[in-house]
Amino acid sequence: MRYIPTTEQDRKDMLKRIGLQSIEELFDDIPARVRLQGELNLPFAQTEYELFKSLKSLAEKNNNLEQYPSFLGAGAYNHIIPSAVQHILSRSEFYTAYTPYQPEISQGILQAIYEYQSLICGLTGMDVANASLYDGATALAEAAVLACEATKRKKTLLSTTIHPEYRMVTQLYLENRGMEAIQIPHDKGQTDLNYLKDNINEETACVLIQQPNFFGFLEEVKEVAYLTQKIGALFIVCVNPISLGILEAPGYYGADITVGEGQGLGNPVAFGGPFLGFFASRERFIRQIPGRIVGATKDIEGKRGFVLTLQTREQHIRRQRASSNICSNQALNALATTVFLCLVGKKGLQEVANLCLQKAHYAYRKITSIKGYSPLFTQPFFHEFPIQTPDSPEEINKVLLEKGIIGGLDLKRHYPELGPSMLLCVTEARTKKEIDTLVQTLENYHE
Repeated sequence: MRYIPTTEQDRKDMLKRIGLQSIEELFDDIPARVRLQGELNLPFAQTEYELFKSLKSLAEKNNNLEQYPSFLGAGAYNHIIPSAVQHILSRSEFYTAYTPYQPEISQGILQAIYEYQSLICGLTGMDVANASLYDGATALAEAAVLACEATKRKKTLLSTTIHPEYRMVTQLYLENRGMEAIQIPHDKGQTDLNYLKDNINEETACVLIQQPNFFGFLEEVKEVAYLTQKIGALFIVCVNPISLGILEAPGYYGADITVGEGQGLGNPVAFGGPFLGFFASRERFIRQIPGRIVGATKDIEGKRGFVLTLQTREQHIRRQRASSNICSNQALNALATTVFLCLVGKKGLQEVANLCLQKAHYAYRKITSIKGYSPLFTQPFFHEFPIQTPDSPEEINKVLLEKGIIGGLDLKRHYPELGPSMLLCVTEARTKKEIDTLVQTLENYHE
C-alpha cells in the first residue's frame, strides 16, 4: 500500500461505531505481560515525499547497474528492458493470480502462461513447454531426473562447461534419488568429446551440455547429439535464450529437452532474483514434465478459454505417478518474458543477439591487445569470454569498481586450475564508450 487511506477522523468514527475510545482497546484480550511495553525503536512517521527521499538515499549506497556499467555475466545478465514491460505487469488482471486453479476467475493469467509456453516452444524448437520453474538450475536438475525416469537408467553425463552452480544443484537432485552424475572434463573450454565417446554407454540416461557454455563458447552440439542418441540416451541442452536470436534452436539439432534461465528476457538482475527457469521438451515427455502446463479449450458456450491441463505434482495426482514435487511457477517473471518477446519480436531478438555478439567481440579484441592480457582459450563465443590476467582478478575488480565499473567473474572460485583469469560479459546495454573506458582502465592498471 503506497499510503494509508484513512484519516484521523475516519479512525475516530470507526472506533465510536464499535464502542471503543482508542485503538489500544482492540488488544485488551492479549495479556499485558506479552504485549510490547513502550514504543518500537523506529523513526517517526514520514510524509510520502520524505519517505521516498529517505529510501532513495539508502538505495544510493548500493552500487547499481543504472550508474555502473557491468561486465559481469555468468548467469545473470544486464539487458535493456522496454518500459512497456513494467507497465503491462502492473495491470490488475495479473495482480493476485498466484494459483490459477479456478479458470473462471483466472483467464488473464492463464492466457498469459499459455502464450509464454507457446513462445518458449517457438524459441527453442520444441513441442511442449511448462509454465516455468524456479530458475535455470532447477530446470536443468528436473530435466536430468526426467531423463533417468524416462529411460529407466541412473547414470548421467554432465559437462564441466555447464554453469558450476547448475551442476551442483543437478548433482544434489540426482544423488538424493540414487542416481549418478558423472562430470565430463573440458578440453580448452569445450566439452571433451573423446572423454564422452569413451564413457557413454547403454547405462547412460542422458548427456547434459550448455550452449553457449559457462565460458561463453559454442559447443559441438550436433556431434554430442549423435553420440547421445546413438545409444538411446536423452540429449539435454541448457541454453541462453538471447543467443537463440542468431543460433540454431536446440530442437533443430536433436535436443530432447531444452532448459535455461529466462532472466535475460525482460527481467532485471535485481540482486540475483527472482528469476525463472524455462523447460521445453518433445511431446512424448508431456506427462512427465515437472510443474504445470496450461492448455486452450472451449467452455460450454463454445468460447475459447484456458485451463490448467496437466500437473505432475504429487499433491494433484497419485503419488506413485508424480514426477516432481515442484509446486509453483514464476508466473510474474514468465509474464515479463512474454511481454518482452512480444515487444521485440523475431527481428528485434536477432538484433539484440547480434549487438551482444558484435560488442563482445570488439571488447575481446581490444582487451587481448593489452600487454599482460591474453585469451584463456580460443574458441567461437557469443557474448562472454575468459581472459588470462596479469594479476589477481580480485585486485583488478577493486580498481575497476573505484572507477565506477563492475568487472568480470574471478574464475578461481570455480576453476582454480586455470590460474588468474576472468570471465567477462558484454551485452547490448554496453556502449562503445563504456567498453573503451574498461579497456583504458585495464591498460592503466597494468602500467
